Amino acid sequence: MQTLQTTSLRVADNQLFILDQQALPQEKRWLDASSVEALVGHIHSLRVRGAPLIGLSASLLLALLAEKGARRDELVAALAILRASRPTAVNLMNNLDRMKLALDEADFVPALVAEALRLIDEDKQLCNAIAKAGSALVKPGSRLLTHCNTGGLATAGVGTALGVIARAHQEGNVTNVWVDETRPLLQGGRLTAWELGELGVPYQLITDSMAASLMAKGQVDAVWVGADRIAANGDVANKIGTYSLAVLAKFHGIPFYVAAPHTTLDRDCPNGEAIPIEQRAASEVTGVAGSFGAVQWAPENAQVYNPAFDVTPASLISGWVLDTGVVTPKEVAEGRFA
Repeated sequence: MQTLQTTSLRVADNQLFILDQQALPQEKRWLDASSVEALVGHIHSLRVRGAPLIGLSASLLLALLAEKGARRDELVAALAILRASRPTAVNLMNNLDRMKLALDEADFVPALVAEALRLIDEDKQLCNAIAKAGSALVKPGSRLLTHCNTGGLATAGVGTALGVIARAHQEGNVTNVWVDETRPLLQGGRLTAWELGELGVPYQLITDSMAASLMAKGQVDAVWVGADRIAANGDVANKIGTYSLAVLAKFHGIPFYVAAPHTTLDRDCPNGEAIPIEQRAASEVTGVAGSFGAVQWAPENAQVYNPAFDVTPASLISGWVLDTGVVTPKEVAEGRFA
């Protein structure tokens, strides 16, 4: 396969590497992800994360394994393992469905490589289209609030919600971005803050519990988030804490937008109740670990509830910004997503 480089993915010498998103922002460290076991481990640990990026990394790995001589049955088994690695993010399933079609072709090796590269190119185009459609909704002087990480670290392109914010800033319409730190893994504090700094976008980092006070003071003009799955009725699964923001935004009369590629839409999923929600390890809540070591602040026997995502009902969403354009609540109510 040709040499390839995005913000978080690299293909070189027929090996797949991912940017370790657990090491950011202190260190830019590339890790080998050239086996199914390695990539699944990186996905589980969130060293590679973001719904679009997870699907793209799995697709690239299948293509590389095929080029290295893996048999069709081995690739079928690898595909099944990768598919099960992140149950909520539907982009992974959608991408792998397309890779499965390529795998079914008689000459499956070049078909898999071509499809994986096509998915990378498409994601870049999707991100650009989302940014263009979404930036038109950002008014001059906007103070925006975002949750988790939705930039180039999570995609092959400029990102989804963060891509909208970056483009709106380039157009001179963003005064400040409030960045939720996004507990418990702090993707906002570690990743979004880093990306906005790299882009030169003015931001201020806040804890998740501070959003309500900012809204009450009239300091937030709109909320922009991404999505890991959009159900047919418009309900959205996203990083835990998103639902809280939507409720707060509704109460304070603030627009709440979801930015995502059409690959995040699951027309076979009727509503948010049908979206599988991944449960994460208790250790993510009872303490913290990193390059500095590990700290345990909760009792050793503390019982923990740690869902990775929550579901925001369609009734709380002001607009779904896809690469195909902006979908309104009225259109969703009329079955636009069905």
